[in-house]
Amino acid sequence: MILTVTSFLFFTALVGVLTWWITRRDDHDSSQGYFLAGRSLTFPLIAGSLLLTNLSTEQMVGLNGAAFTDGLCVMVWEVVAVVALVFMAWFFLPRFLKSGVATVPQYLEIRFDHQTQVITNLIFLLAYVGILLPIILYTGATGMIGILDVPAMLGSLPDRLGMEPQTAALWLIVWAVGIVGSIYALFGGLRTVAVSDTLNGVGLLVGGFLITGFALSHLGGDGGVTAGARLLATQQRDRFNSIGGPGSSVPFGTIFSGIFLLNLFYWTTNQQIIQRTFGASSLAEGQKGVLLTGAFKLLGPLYLVLPGMIAYSMFAGEEIKADQAYGLLVNRVLPPAFTGFFAAAMIGAILSSFNSALNSACTLFSLGLYKNVVNPKANETQVVRSGKVFGWTVAVVAMGIAPLLANTTSIFGYLQKMNGMYFIPIFAVVLVGMVTRRVPAVAAKIGLLAGFTIIAVGYFVPPFDTIVASLHEYHFLGLVFAWLVVLMLIIGELRPRETEFTQRDVKAVDMTPWSLAQPAGLVLVVIVVLIYACFADFSILETTP
Repeated sequence: MILTVTSFLFFTALVGVLTWWITRRDDHDSSQGYFLAGRSLTFPLIAGSLLLTNLSTEQMVGLNGAAFTDGLCVMVWEVVAVVALVFMAWFFLPRFLKSGVATVPQYLEIRFDHQTQVITNLIFLLAYVGILLPIILYTGATGMIGILDVPAMLGSLPDRLGMEPQTAALWLIVWAVGIVGSIYALFGGLRTVAVSDTLNGVGLLVGGFLITGFALSHLGGDGGVTAGARLLATQQRDRFNSIGGPGSSVPFGTIFSGIFLLNLFYWTTNQQIIQRTFGASSLAEGQKGVLLTGAFKLLGPLYLVLPGMIAYSMFAGEEIKADQAYGLLVNRVLPPAFTGFFAAAMIGAILSSFNSALNSACTLFSLGLYKNVVNPKANETQVVRSGKVFGWTVAVVAMGIAPLLANTTSIFGYLQKMNGMYFIPIFAVVLVGMVTRRVPAVAAKIGLLAGFTIIAVGYFVPPFDTIVASLHEYHFLGLVFAWLVVLMLIIGELRPRETEFTQRDVKAVDMTPWSLAQPAGLVLVVIVVLIYACFADFSILETTP
């Protein structure tokens, strides 16, 4: 236990010290430096930050938990993301960088009007505070409890406080991680977040592959990794299928509706993720960073899906929740020294997603609401300070909500469901804004409000929730998206803008594209298709759920 805790503290402190050293002379006082890293990010930092912001505990714990239940088919969340990243590099990123924006709502203000920007800001902020930040903290705490056996470390303290050991550990880790993550995000700005993300990313990738290797070796006994892999393939032959059956959480047909749309939004329009691409030093650097992220995502199933399937074999017959499987696996198979290292990497992953989301929330509030609505005459110092004050407020609220998610059946499924409420309408409006020139601002406002309302009603209001459940929620999201696009196009025909929208290049960065962006993207798409083809067994679609 001492070795585990010592190595954990050492690696956690090492990342903090290196991050401070690298960013100690950065501009943290101006909005350009604080929110956009002075537009100085190169492709390694962009790729590292993108990867780890995504690769957090809702992925490590949640997606492996989904694999524990459904098998290989849940790799769709990783593999389809590669296609979305190609679209980001080819189509979306050039348009964002050309306008020199710091946030997605700012782009919508340029394309439509100020009210559209305010509505989008509010939707983003509500989603981050009420959905994303609490889920990041909860899944992180759940993973850490299993890896470090925190309830045992607390001894008799929970009893003296009148709390269950699991509950006490959950609250302790949520608040500890929340406070540290807030310090990263609110005192350092985007470049500090990007650097810490990249450093932690190395540790998490190494740790993720170590988990898979040690788990296969544990499963194979004296035969090692090779024997474990053969045993896993034999025991779960039917579960090694890239095609989700009718009864799985990701039926095959949903790949082409809600799942693809959720991935497109996530990697092309989600402020928390794409903000580091807005800080790219040039379009070419941004494209290289995005496509490098896509290449890394191809490896995702090896450490985000396979461990969950191994846990299924190891813990067969034991009554454990799916979201507990990954933490228990790590605790079971890793030696103490490696356990401390991986716990530090997991903490890094939690901090990465938390501080990235928090930094994005501050950016949306400061530049979108405070500067544009509350105090238009605010100077640079006031804008940055407003973001920090707002960030601390949001962090405290998220830390209070996170432990209340303990009764959720599948945290990854819950996250995707909640994401749909704001992913779909915002993505529909951004896409229509980019591909049309005459659709007016009123269409965007109707699309945002109608989409958010319809999806919320479909999820939570009887009898509509029953209808959505029978249809499958991802198909429902696809239908809502198509309806929103058609609605906005009809409004554009009936009440078009007086003049066509023309995007202006503000010369924020060099807009020369990377010469290999097109072929590199095509190679990634071909690999995605081949991965699916190698593991596809369509006979499962004939099975009645």
